[in-house]
Amino acid sequence: MSSIDHNHAPPLPRRRLSREERHRQLLDVSWRLIREEGTDALTLGRLAEQAGVAKPVVYDHFGTRPGLLAELYREFDDRQTALMNTALRESGPALSDKAKVMAAAYIGCVLTQGREIPDVIAALASSPELEKVKHECQIVFMAQCKSVLSPFVGAGTIASASLWAMLGAAETLSYAAATGEISASQAESELFEIILAMVARNTC
Repeated sequence: MSSIDHNHAPPLPRRRLSREERHRQLLDVSWRLIREEGTDALTLGRLAEQAGVAKPVVYDHFGTRPGLLAELYREFDDRQTALMNTALRESGPALSDKAKVMAAAYIGCVLTQGREIPDVIAALASSPELEKVKHECQIVFMAQCKSVLSPFVGAGTIASASLWAMLGAAETLSYAAATGEISASQAESELFEIILAMVARNTC
């Protein structure tokens, strides 16, 4: 009479991931690779190896390495926008309330993502295609900031140059905080003051 050896039972078959689940897995592995090894290590072949899938699977999802990098940046940008929108809805009505939320949301989202997002941002400069993606996201972000802050400038208007200056400061401060050059609170405080100064300069 035979008996089943439970110690050597065959492993249960692995569940096949849906396309959406596989896409999420590939993005998560991409972020991990960048965090651990930098953007130079993120190739489609390396991603396939780390995710345990065949190369054609990765190519089917992203097409090219620039396509993958663009999607990573858009995911970060969408997360940052959603975080700021939620915080703005829950904030007080004063300019200081709005400026504090904007500064905290921008710096906080970068720090939540970690060192990898500055690397992705740097990688966007590697091709016109990627630079265009970054520029499009920047334009949307500045339009959002202008919409939130415009009620506080009276008959004035917030100049495009001022918005670009604010954005440049936000990127630099968040990078410095992500690399440990300054603290998160220092980055947020400085960006808060920059936003207030920008509104003051454009107020009539």
